[in-house]
Amino acid sequence: MFSEKIIYLAVLLNFIGHILYARSIIKNQAKPNLVSWFFWTVAPFLGVFFQLKAGAGLSYLPILVAGLGSLLIMIVATLTKNGFWKITTFDIYCGIFSLLALIIYIFTHNLGISILFAILSDALASVPTVIKSWKFPETEMWAPYLFPFFSNIVGLMIITEWSFPIYSFGVYFLILDTSIVFAIYHKQISRFFIKK
Repeated sequence: MFSEKIIYLAVLLNFIGHILYARSIIKNQAKPNLVSWFFWTVAPFLGVFFQLKAGAGLSYLPILVAGLGSLLIMIVATLTKNGFWKITTFDIYCGIFSLLALIIYIFTHNLGISILFAILSDALASVPTVIKSWKFPETEMWAPYLFPFFSNIVGLMIITEWSFPIYSFGVYFLILDTSIVFAIYHKQISRFFIKK
């Protein structure tokens, strides 16, 4: 069992990843899909709310920083005009799932179902960025996904009470971050294995 204090280092790493990505946007290297980043701002805040209601300790911090970092990316991309919006019917469904997660909690107080809908909303909103990372990897960078990956590992390692509302967002972010980093580097990974 790790000391909960290690979470502060993990959160710092998470935030560094977002700062590096913001710098990449300013340099006109990264071009974030703002629909994804919008929901990546909303869903973690819902997740933190649900985690705190479930009695999470400091393990909620990486999720909170994911939301704050996403908000930073939204602001930087909007101010520099280096992000893009392409709202589709699919994006509207993501918004409906986010709203539904909050409504379900308000009426049922069922944290498990509510957080599941928040994760589903976030996952659906991630699809455009995963596809963009696969097709146009030069428009993405690893930092906002790899640093939070390690941050969420630490967040999971300090959990004392393992219940779905407390661990689910951390596990989900590990899967998402791995997927996006793989999408960004799939060509290099393929070349590495083909050469052998």
